[in-house]
Amino acid sequence: MSATEWRRGRYDRFGPIIARDGRHKFVSLATVDKQAVNETFPIRVAAIDVGSNGIRFQAAEFLQPEHYTTLEQVRTPVRLGQSAFKEGKLDKDTMDAAVNAIVGYAERAATLNIQAIRAVATSAVRDSSNGREFIERVKRETGIRLETISGAEEMRLVHLAVRSRIDLRKGHWVIADLGGGSCETAVVDDKTVRDTVSHAIGTVRLLQELGGSDADEEFEQRVEEYVNAVRLPIRQKAAGFVATGGNIEALSKLAAADADDDGVSVIPLNVLRSIRKRLSRLTFEERVANLDLREDRADVIIPAAIVYERICVKSGVDRIHVPNVGVKDGILLDLVDDMIEHVPHAKRQEQVIASAALAIGKRYGFESPHARQVSRLALSLFDQLAGLHGLGETERRILLAASLLHDVGAFINQEKHHKHSYYIITQTEIPGIDADELEIVAQVARYHRKGEPALHHDPYVDLSAGDRMRVCRLAAILRVADALDREHRQAVRTVEVKIGDDAVILEITGKGDLSLERWALDKKGKMFERIYERALHARRTGSRK
Repeated sequence: MSATEWRRGRYDRFGPIIARDGRHKFVSLATVDKQAVNETFPIRVAAIDVGSNGIRFQAAEFLQPEHYTTLEQVRTPVRLGQSAFKEGKLDKDTMDAAVNAIVGYAERAATLNIQAIRAVATSAVRDSSNGREFIERVKRETGIRLETISGAEEMRLVHLAVRSRIDLRKGHWVIADLGGGSCETAVVDDKTVRDTVSHAIGTVRLLQELGGSDADEEFEQRVEEYVNAVRLPIRQKAAGFVATGGNIEALSKLAAADADDDGVSVIPLNVLRSIRKRLSRLTFEERVANLDLREDRADVIIPAAIVYERICVKSGVDRIHVPNVGVKDGILLDLVDDMIEHVPHAKRQEQVIASAALAIGKRYGFESPHARQVSRLALSLFDQLAGLHGLGETERRILLAASLLHDVGAFINQEKHHKHSYYIITQTEIPGIDADELEIVAQVARYHRKGEPALHHDPYVDLSAGDRMRVCRLAAILRVADALDREHRQAVRTVEVKIGDDAVILEITGKGDLSLERWALDKKGKMFERIYERALHARRTGSRK
């Protein structure tokens, strides 16, 4: 396939495709001919991971969907977290260094004839007041869209990478991905991330917030106190514990843990404890000189060892599996999966979002049958109303999450629970949903009942005009779906939508006469009529059994 055959369409969330024509050219993955891609292996893709303790670039060539060879791997020691966690923003010199690194990666990607690239930023950029300025500068100087992803999305990508090397089919495994700014922990199996929790105990953040020397006994005690508060999303003994991140890979080398044929190393818990004691007896300079550790690794490796040790104990196991992969490897696998099987990939993403939302709902004691029914009806309405709302896959994922979580606020108080749902969702991470999308999820859930969106509502007015439109169109659909389960008894089986010039007719089948559902629809359908400029009618069809 020639470079010109890749240049088509519009930009989408998964990142640009680079064409070699004397300069960088960026087009969409969403419009690439998937069949053509599938028939033209090898495929070359690249990942950029802008972390808190360093920036990583990895380019790979895929000969098959899940098998790749690394073409180039680079780590640039730019510690974005140092200023981000201390001052709350990225300082100019560090930002300059980070942008320069990404400029170099873009040039390497073009030289390597990379076809697609995705760049993500984690907690340092996510938590910085000027993080958006940094993202805009990267786009301006490189043409690359840098995504700020949540801890839950980090874990989704890590899980993709881990399951490519470790058989997760037996039982529930714990994964801990420790970075400079945060530690993401999750319970997973071979299919999905079942539950995930993000903790602000990244190694750089611990150094900044707790202060002192990492060789100091008092400092280590403070770190242990922090880590002891970590809650793992698992109640029973795990089938195994997997650790990812640069620090565990460094600890694996210190433990002389050779990788097996799948690239996985194993560190017994007692060996990790011995290494930690050995590191504690050495000064920073001795760790660099005697153990051949990089300077930006030598100061954070002790708190990292403490974090891994404590999570291993909490998992109820006595060894740590180190797959020697991370976020960037997950990005590569995810990119190629989307390129060659876009529709199945989108469905798998929705499954991840649904699984995570259901786990969140259970955490807050929601009514699962009602949530599932409302979600089923909302997505059916969304698909059938596509010609009216003009929304796409991203909005469908937003509606999926909002419909499953619309009632979680009842955990706080049934009265005004829609407002409580908004608060809970904004404070929660969902894999596959980025920070900007999460705000829209929360607002769609917030407007599933009571007053409609208004410009005197602060969170709503802060949105762009386009995002306000998305909230209104999705919330109107959610209100209709919620009305169709008015009694929380899942009486409605199917809804068939008939779209006319002046009206939308819902033909409903289900148990009983569905009179309460139709009454609720008359009440809650007013927003739908206003947004879509059509009367809304419902009629009962089919058997009443």
